[in-house]
Amino acid sequence: MADATVAVRAKPGASRTRVGGRYDGSLGPALIVAVTAPAVGGRATEAVRRALAEALAVPAASVALRTGAGGRDKLFTIADPPEGLDDRIRALRDGSSGSGA
Repeated sequence: MADATVAVRAKPGASRTRVGGRYDGSLGPALIVAVTAPAVGGRATEAVRRALAEALAVPAASVALRTGAGGRDKLFTIADPPEGLDDRIRALRDGSSGSGA
């Protein structure tokens, strides 16, 4: 199976880590990932990568940043995505409540 791509809107410096919600931005409909890490030295991007992996129930090593290292809008790829991943992403992005990660 081909790698999956996930558009993410990062929210660094949040009071708690949370994965869920929709942001319609430059990358299209994106999954909102709020993390407590500050946007300094790649710390927020790494926290987003790990939170995304946990929320999608995939190994963190299979999640890689494709674009957006310096901004809030990011594209991540998921290597060897499990069956049903698109449905899980849609549920987190378009559902009424988010998932704490």
